[in-house]
Parts: sequence; C-alpha cells; structure tokens
Amino acid sequence: MIIPKAERLGQVQEYYFAKKLAAVSALNAQGKKVINLGIGSPDLPPSPATIEALTTSAAQLTGHGYQPYSALPTLRRAIAEWYDSTFHVHLNPDTEVLPLTGSKEGIFHISMAFLNPGDKVLIPDPGYPAYAATARLVGAEPVFYTLSEANNWLPDRNQLEELASQGVKLMWINYPHMPTGAQATAETLQWLTELAHKYKFLLVNDNPYSLVLPAAAPLSLLSIPNADACCLELNSLSKSHNMAGWRVGAVLGRQEYLAAILTVKSNLDSGMLQAVQHAATEALHNSSDWHLQRNAEYARRRQLVYQLLDTLQCTYQPDAVGMFVWAKVPDHILDVEVYLDELLYEAGVFLTPGKVFGSQGERYVRASLCVPVPQIEEATKRIKQHQFITLHHEC
Repeated sequence: MIIPKAERLGQVQEYYFAKKLAAVSALNAQGKKVINLGIGSPDLPPSPATIEALTTSAAQLTGHGYQPYSALPTLRRAIAEWYDSTFHVHLNPDTEVLPLTGSKEGIFHISMAFLNPGDKVLIPDPGYPAYAATARLVGAEPVFYTLSEANNWLPDRNQLEELASQGVKLMWINYPHMPTGAQATAETLQWLTELAHKYKFLLVNDNPYSLVLPAAAPLSLLSIPNADACCLELNSLSKSHNMAGWRVGAVLGRQEYLAAILTVKSNLDSGMLQAVQHAATEALHNSSDWHLQRNAEYARRRQLVYQLLDTLQCTYQPDAVGMFVWAKVPDHILDVEVYLDELLYEAGVFLTPGKVFGSQGERYVRASLCVPVPQIEEATKRIKQHQFITLHHEC
C-alpha cells in the first residue's frame, strides 16, 4: 500500500465469519460440500406477499431514486403498529421510529452519535462482536460485563453496579440473547433501566430474536416504565421475517436520541430502496399463522440439532430461544477451536466456537437452525462416521 491503514484498525480484526466463510468456500470449491451450521442467515423465504410487494414496487418507474433518510411514512407507521401489536409499546411513527439499513449498521450509528474518544461502554461477554468493534472504531473503551450459565446468562447486578459507578456512557444488552438464547424478564429490564437512570448512561437493547421460537410473550425494553428517558431499542426484520439480506431494521426511542442518530445516518447512506420499504411494510403485516409455521420448522430442526450435539457429548439448555443452540463441550476437549477445525476439515461440518463471542464462551459452541432437515441429519451422520466423540479424549 502507498499509505498505511488507519491506526484505529489496529484495535479491531476482520469479522470472524468473513474469514471463516472464505475458508468454507475454498473447501466447497475442492468438492467438500461443507454443511454450514455456523451462520444465522435464514434459509426460509419471506412471505409471498412480501416478495409480491417488492416486485410490484420495483416495476414502478418512479421508485428508483434517492429516498428520504428517515424512510417512507408508511414504513414508519407499519413499524409503530408492529410494536404496538407485538410488544404493547406505543410509538409516534413520526418522531420515535427511525428505519435503518439493518440493525448492525444501527450499532455503528449509535456509537458514532453518542460516544467520544475515551468514553466507556458496557458490553456483554459473551455477546455480539460488533458491540466491542464499533466502540473501538470510534475511540471508546469497551468494558466487558460477565454473563454466565450459573446466572442464566443474565447480568450480575453487583458487578454492574460497581462498573457503572466508575462512569460509563452507554450499555449494550441483547435479549433474547445471542448466542445463548437466554430471555430477560421484565424485572431484569426494570433494574437495568433504574441503573441507567441512576448513573446517567444510555441503555440500548438489540432485539432481533424475540419472535423466533419464543418461550414467552415478546418483551421490549421500551415497555418498561420510564425507559424512554434513557433507553433505545434496535430491531430488525432479518431473523423474524426471513429478510437478512434485505437489510431492514429500525431504532426506536425518544425523538432527541433519534435526531442525533439521523445526523450520522444521513451522512453515511442515501436512503433505502423504495421497493424494499414497500416490501418491509407488507412483511410487518404477516399473519400470526405465518410466524407459527416458521417457528414450527425451526422447532423441528432444533430437535435434530439436539441429537447432533448429543452425538458430540455436548450439553445445552432446551428452554433457550432464538435460531441458535448454545452448547457446552465435554471436559475432555482440550482446545475447542482446534476440535471444531478438525470437525470442519475432516467431516465437513462447520460449528461456531463460542470464544468468538467473548471469554465466557471459551468452552461452548453455537449451532444454527438455518439449515434444512436433511443437511442436519447428514451432519450427524458424518460426525458419527468420523468418530468425533472420541477425539481429544486424552491429554
């Protein structure tokens, strides 16, 4: 290169899945036919009405120009109606709903809008790697708080009280939680909101998994009393409506917060394609039967993933939610990442090592449900054939 890369890139690495998927592609090019249980990219299609709305809108000659930075009023209203019917949260579509080109981008927008160099950010361990990466990219300091199986993957109140008392600007939570599938209770969200008020930091819940195999009624942080003063919520159609590649999300909350985020957003993109907005509006009106059918398929797959993990002698919590199964590897496995690489290169089965999500994930693996039943069955067959249950049994 004629110039060096920016110093900020020295604090972050290329996204794990970008590198690993390149390795999977190389194996497939060699004829390996890898079964990818590592990625949460829904393989099921959006509803037929969603696709019809896309094609009908795309055929219009007038819908291909730049779109409003805050999206079409019809999409904002649809999101507000969805929040009202699903979470019982009443939002003003003109001031409290900001559509985004995916919630992952929203993590960066929020970080850019509110964090200054040196600000501290509370980040879950384990948790989505983008929280820490975006903090570092804007010069903020990630401060990790521990989630453990012993505490049902919920924050420890005493630890958070101590960390927050040292001064933080923002805290990320993610319930239903990825990668563990844990659900937060209203009581947990209540004391987290009280903590944010007490120490004056912004609390943000990243909430894309609430409609995927829920064990209870979907819950929004914004349903908590007085949350609007110190809280935001991100949501997305990627998982709940099978639209990961469409890049449709939203940030919800008080107008003053959204105005700051819009300042960033309007300098980084030029709006969302009108046809995608029309399709997303239609998707948000999917029937309850459509969601039930999707979840029935995921439930069927989950039972088979349990069998695969049983074959590997892993343990897991059967009451977890979302589109992943989080499992602990047996004690005789000395190096989980080496073990999973052998699983990939010898049996052609890709599972995600839990350490990708933080130090608390060191002894865990994550399996995706975004794989058809025959492939899950084939993956289990391959594992049995390669006798992975006996590998690494001795030091």
